[in-house]
Amino acid sequence: MSAAKIVTAAELARVRDAFAAEGKNLVFTNGCFDLLHVGHIRYLQAARKLGDALAVAVNGDASVRILKGPTRPVNSENDRAEVLAALGCVDYVVIFPEVRVTHLFLAVRPQIYAKGGDYTPETLNQEERAVIEEAGSQIRILPLVPGRSTTNTIAAASCKA
Repeated sequence: MSAAKIVTAAELARVRDAFAAEGKNLVFTNGCFDLLHVGHIRYLQAARKLGDALAVAVNGDASVRILKGPTRPVNSENDRAEVLAALGCVDYVVIFPEVRVTHLFLAVRPQIYAKGGDYTPETLNQEERAVIEEAGSQIRILPLVPGRSTTNTIAAASCKA
């Protein structure tokens, strides 16, 4: 069942259009989601509550290396997508190859864009923010779980090794 949740950009755009026709809201978020931890889970659960379905856009492997460095990702894009798709709070997963989600966002045009509390609307990438505003999407910033991050998890594991 979780594999059916992994969709293409075109399929996700059709889902959004069907939702809009029914007066429903698609919530959209994006990230690397390299090593899933409790901070991710709580964030995704909170994001799902903002609308009728949650779509998670996952950075492809090459873009994660650009964003996080040559030792990342720990898990492949397909593995990360499958793990996210297995979560009950996630309705759709799409992999995107670029560093920024702008092209995918313009294709999907979700009603709500959720981002973690390490951002504010002002600190979002300006290109991404312009696309979000162009799409007419609401920006919702959700609280972080203090001390929970993939970088912290990897650092703690390295110290124990």
